[in-house]
Amino acid sequence: MAPDPLSRVFSALADPLRRDMVARLASGDATVNELAAPYDVTLQAVSKHLKVLQEAGLVSRTREAQRRPVHLEAEVFELMTTWIERYRREAEQRYRRLDDVLRSMPHEEGRPS
Repeated sequence: MAPDPLSRVFSALADPLRRDMVARLASGDATVNELAAPYDVTLQAVSKHLKVLQEAGLVSRTREAQRRPVHLEAEVFELMTTWIERYRREAEQRYRRLDDVLRSMPHEEGRPS
């Protein structure tokens, strides 16, 4: 069974180098050489990382004359944000219920409230 899109995105972002590339692409498109510059890895390794990001839908490549910039596909983050937000809201609701229970409990003398 093929992984779902959300699993592919989280899997692609599990690697710190790929997360850093995504962060750098957030400020603008870059070529493979530009992306590889700060890392002590080969261009081939960077290309493999980009392939993982591309398969997850996080980046795309275009052609501008001889230049082939890598572009961040920011709309994929909406998928992640929706999933994360759902569970954040559920966790907040649990904490609010816990706060309500704790407030309704009688306070003992000498115990901080």
